[in-house]
Amino acid sequence: MGGVTFLVKPASGLCDMRCRYCFYEDVAENRVQKSLGFMTLETAEALIQAGFAYAGPGGNVHFLFQGGEPTLAGLDFFRTFVRTARTLCPTGTTATFSIQTNGQRLCLEWADFFRVNGFLVGLSLDGTKTLHDRHRWDISGAGTWDKTVQSLALLSDAGVETNLLCVVTGDAAKAPRQVWDSLRKLGDHPLQFIPCLDPLDGPRGAMPWSLTPEAYGGFLKGIFDCWFSELSRGIYVSVRFFDDLLRLIAGMPPGSCASNGRCGGYLAVEADGSLYPCDFYVLDHWRIGNIRDMTVAGALASPVMKRFLAEGEKRPAACGACAYAPLCRGGCRRDFTDGQTGRENYFCPAYKAFFPYALPRLHTAARMLFRR
Repeated sequence: MGGVTFLVKPASGLCDMRCRYCFYEDVAENRVQKSLGFMTLETAEALIQAGFAYAGPGGNVHFLFQGGEPTLAGLDFFRTFVRTARTLCPTGTTATFSIQTNGQRLCLEWADFFRVNGFLVGLSLDGTKTLHDRHRWDISGAGTWDKTVQSLALLSDAGVETNLLCVVTGDAAKAPRQVWDSLRKLGDHPLQFIPCLDPLDGPRGAMPWSLTPEAYGGFLKGIFDCWFSELSRGIYVSVRFFDDLLRLIAGMPPGSCASNGRCGGYLAVEADGSLYPCDFYVLDHWRIGNIRDMTVAGALASPVMKRFLAEGEKRPAACGACAYAPLCRGGCRRDFTDGQTGRENYFCPAYKAFFPYALPRLHTAARMLFRR
């Protein structure tokens, strides 16, 4: 019995939007072959079979579709994918599905498909209309907030489970209360706040949308105040980072690898079936192999994966003497930089500002929630 999560890119890095800060556009630009096209049904079936073979009886295979924009692969592709998974799924094994989308192509057919097949749908919405439309453009350069909000309403009306992902840019970090209020007005949805990434090969903090550690620390404190205020009134809003911290305080494993203190836990699958150890590192030198030619167990035990995991174990030296290390755990490897004292987490100052500010109330929240 086991489990595996695949981050599947059925349309590679292809997208119907032109977000200014898109990290996957930057990743693709750093590969010999920028786009790997659309996933074929043959590759999809090989992926499904490999997942079930690894999970075994009592196991689970989770397919999380992302991009680029995964809906560009077409609804027929997804219908066939899910139908194939249902057909091939062994007795006692389960298959679950989710998708991260910009929402631009969604319609009633998509919403019905997601509802019938139990998809969790993540929608990308950057806080407020002004902030969102400043960076998230369609191919003509127009903002996309209105269409994304329409898609959210469509999904909600259809009874589809949704969550909202907000990229925290430098602009957004200045307005945590406005971001919170705007997203909460859209309904009761779990929230994720993801720090905006700078280009792989560029200096941190140099882009118009860059998020500095100081700004991110202020944002975390502002969002936490909003979150705790609602909790004090008996309203629990799932915020992924705070969920992870509460679980750690309670002695439970966190839900994200960034809070786990080590890499691993899933495989990224490009459209041609190529496997990679992390969505942030879908680069030529981290290519493990192809799902059509190897097993999941073979991929997880491959020299490339072992090298990647070993690199991820090299936490910043400052973590060793840090009082907040049991909760921070060094953060995400993608945020590691080479500083004057060696490896550092770029956002370390943000966390050192946030934890003393929020920790007493986090412990209060943990007592409230886990006693309940």
